[in-house]
Amino acid sequence: MAPSHEALRLSRCGGVVARHLEDVFHLPAMSASVCKARRRVLTLLSEWGVDERCRADAELVVSELFTNAVRHTDSVKVTCEIRLTGQRLRLEVTDQGCAETEPRARFSGIDEEGGRGLMLVGALAEEWGVRPDETGRGQVVWACLRRSGRTAAH
Repeated sequence: MAPSHEALRLSRCGGVVARHLEDVFHLPAMSASVCKARRRVLTLLSEWGVDERCRADAELVVSELFTNAVRHTDSVKVTCEIRLTGQRLRLEVTDQGCAETEPRARFSGIDEEGGRGLMLVGALAEEWGVRPDETGRGQVVWACLRRSGRTAAH
């Protein structure tokens, strides 16, 4: 894996200094990239001292969002942004567009293989949503997770 492109930023919000850890990466819109995205997220969150439970939840969320971007759009690349601010972890996956519908959670039949991903995201995340990307063609699907406050053992 390439060295982390971690960014540390300090910003003022209402007179309070907040510490932000961020990373953005792009991968080809291929099934093999889902595993690479999961691995990168797990590595970064471990480096940042994020607890094991939050890392596991983030791994599943990124996997589902990245898989949807690969399967349901005509994207050439998929972008993933990770931002940690205090106890809040925000994950964003951006595709390049042409999905038939906006991503939404749905109930799947017992015999269906897929279709439960966004229900899982909804169960794990404090909140999640979809917005247009900056080009207006693609979509950003985002989810926010809460850290437990404990740091992982190194």
